[in-house]
Amino acid sequence: MFTKAATIFISLFLIAACSEQPDTPTTNSSSVLDRILGRDIAPEQIKRSFDPSQIAHGQMLFQKNCAVCHGQNAEGTSDWRTPLENGRYPPPPLNGTAHAWHHTTEELKRFILNGGPPGEGRMPGWEGILTDQEIDTILIWIKSLWPDEVYQGWYTRIENRPK
Repeated sequence: MFTKAATIFISLFLIAACSEQPDTPTTNSSSVLDRILGRDIAPEQIKRSFDPSQIAHGQMLFQKNCAVCHGQNAEGTSDWRTPLENGRYPPPPLNGTAHAWHHTTEELKRFILNGGPPGEGRMPGWEGILTDQEIDTILIWIKSLWPDEVYQGWYTRIENRPK
């Protein structure tokens, strides 16, 4: 009799314990989700540590090689969202007001090296014209133009996303 009562009690206890589900995620699962989405990185934790001389060199390289299409200050073409007669799009801004920040550094570097993106724009490839270091330096200057909230969003959701 004692064994039957103990078995019933333990069974009821286990059923009750397993059926309780919290209405909101627990702190642990919430913090895991925040880390995945990059929300656990406070804005003050994201510091741009670009070397001012690299920024200046990147600006010079950009103005020498890229400004003819993207503008002296990476402002792009005013009607960059409107396709041209050939169906391709004009050069977009790279200063944080368009979509450049939707791409990782490696993707941006690939666009510069190979041109493109394929079928969407008319940007030529710069492979063999600009060195990898020059492209990296240009990208530092471009990222230095992005507003803090754009840079933070890019860093947490694009550049630093789990692979």
